[in-house]
Amino acid sequence: MTFLKEALEDITKYPSAIGGLIIIIFLFGLAAYTLITIPYDDAIRLWQGGGSVWADNPRTAWPRWYNWITSENLSETIVLRSDDPQINKTVEPAGEGVQEVSMTFPVTFPYDSFPQEIILFVNSKYVTKQPHIDLTWITPDGRELRAGSFSADRSFSYRFNERGLQRRIGGLSPERGLFAVPDSDPPVPLKGNYELQFSGFLFEEDADVDARLVVYGEVHGIAGTDHRRRDLSVALLWGTPIALAFGLLAAVGTTITTMIIAAFGVWFGGMVDAVIQRITEVNLILPFLPILIMIGTFYSRSIWLMLGATIVLSIFGGAIKQYRAIFLQVKSASYIEAARAYGAGDIRIIFRYLVPRIVPLLVPQLVVLVPTFVFLEASLAVLGLGDPVLPTWGKLIDDARSQGALFNGYYYWVVQPAALLMMVGLGFAMMGFALDRIINPRLREL
Repeated sequence: MTFLKEALEDITKYPSAIGGLIIIIFLFGLAAYTLITIPYDDAIRLWQGGGSVWADNPRTAWPRWYNWITSENLSETIVLRSDDPQINKTVEPAGEGVQEVSMTFPVTFPYDSFPQEIILFVNSKYVTKQPHIDLTWITPDGRELRAGSFSADRSFSYRFNERGLQRRIGGLSPERGLFAVPDSDPPVPLKGNYELQFSGFLFEEDADVDARLVVYGEVHGIAGTDHRRRDLSVALLWGTPIALAFGLLAAVGTTITTMIIAAFGVWFGGMVDAVIQRITEVNLILPFLPILIMIGTFYSRSIWLMLGATIVLSIFGGAIKQYRAIFLQVKSASYIEAARAYGAGDIRIIFRYLVPRIVPLLVPQLVVLVPTFVFLEASLAVLGLGDPVLPTWGKLIDDARSQGALFNGYYYWVVQPAALLMMVGLGFAMMGFALDRIINPRLREL
């Protein structure tokens, strides 16, 4: 407890350490929140699911927070279902064996921009004869426009883009013409309360029909959407525990293993030390990233395989020579000679006297290494070698690159994962450099 108290007192002397600690706590809190609220199976289902999973989301929509920094109030997505309380659904006889279904979908539109698109999803229940649907669009100024007429299959989606509708609204696209001020040039949205009147005819006694109206906006969710309508918040949230797990496991596995190997080489010396040094020298000239690219291209892109390969290739790195130099000094210390004199074994001396001596020096380096491996995982994903299943920050950036997000102005698609990557680098770097000053007395006065 005294050691922890002293460590905390030392940390509070450095503002950079406090800032780094706050960022790290935030990232780990976000990772824990993600694991609790979005289980692994749900995350994979959401990210890899088909169009039905994200059917109510617009394509490439900015996050909602974009409305806070822009002068325009961009349109948000409106979803209305036939079983919602504000939808009055009535079924009345309309002749022998015929029933009429009526619904009114109220659409409140207070936005400064037009929606992306409008789709009516219809689910019908019948045996042989399809229901027939008529749609009427009523504007806030009282105009009535025939929006469509069709026979609905059991699962049918009606897009408001038929040519007849475009002619009736002056040749404009439906998402503009249905919401535009009459004769405005250029078109501007008419704010107010709209209605879509749904009138259907059922030709069988047990037939029924339900509908869902989706007016797709230009902003959606806390993180926006991509070209497949997927909510980017899933990948941003799940990218946090994946990035931290990859970075921490790689940093801890590499650092501890390297330190132990260096300790064995120094203690046993001779052939053992020579073999370790030759392996290290050969490994230092091997191209690290190209080897990982080859593994991902010809074998597997699993993130855990990449993690194992990263640790194996990093064990015999330049750090092993640094640790060797320190261990050579520690080996000649008097307490090591005393341990030998009372009969301590080789393994005991290595793990009880050699290794603990440099553990304090190891901690800052370990902390600083975490973002290095986080960036490595993201770099592999940007190169198209990311895990094909898991949603990660690197995959988001790769998808944005392949879809020309920056060229098309979808900056949020790149900025959000990049900001989280920079946050990881900043937090661990600030903490690592502060710990280095705390642990290394020669740096305290700098």
